[in-house]
Amino acid sequence: MPLSVAPPDAVANNYARSIFELATDAGGSTIETTLNELQEILDLARADKKFNEFLASQTIPAKARDASLVKILKGRCSDLTLRFLRVLNEKGRLSHLPAMVESLDSLVQEKFGRVEVDVITAETLPPEQIGQLAQRLGSALKKEVVIHSYIEPNMIGGVKFRIGDQLVDASIATRLNAMRDKLQNEGLAALRSKFGRVIES
Repeated sequence: MPLSVAPPDAVANNYARSIFELATDAGGSTIETTLNELQEILDLARADKKFNEFLASQTIPAKARDASLVKILKGRCSDLTLRFLRVLNEKGRLSHLPAMVESLDSLVQEKFGRVEVDVITAETLPPEQIGQLAQRLGSALKKEVVIHSYIEPNMIGGVKFRIGDQLVDASIATRLNAMRDKLQNEGLAALRSKFGRVIES
């Protein structure tokens, strides 16, 4: 069973808040270092199927996995990150690491007055256009905007923005669908009105 890709729930948010507070108390750049290390571990899990299964498996005894975590990660990440992973392993929560890291990322961005925005387009945007988008969105949101650009080849045109779990869809396909719905609804309304006038007369 692979790592869970579900959105953050109450449990994920609680664990994220705990590691956030510990890293904040440690001071300096600990909070960003911890987030980066956890994101790198997730990237490795996405790229390496065996490592993914190692983290997510319910059949590996916690004690054996703990020893392996120490062997694999000691000296390659901070003690705080390793301790956090070992606690998750002990509590049987390692498979939910993606949701916890997503929640932690939101806490970190909020702390530094930043917001991450996924920009989805049909074709690759040139760097200058991404910069302009970041500026305009930053002015609207009153925060520093970090843009992640994604390609969705099936899009006819336009753009979609995802901020957290909110999707703002300004794609051409969505506009066309809205126009079609409007025409259908208004067409039916006009037809009903016409029948009403006929009946009245």
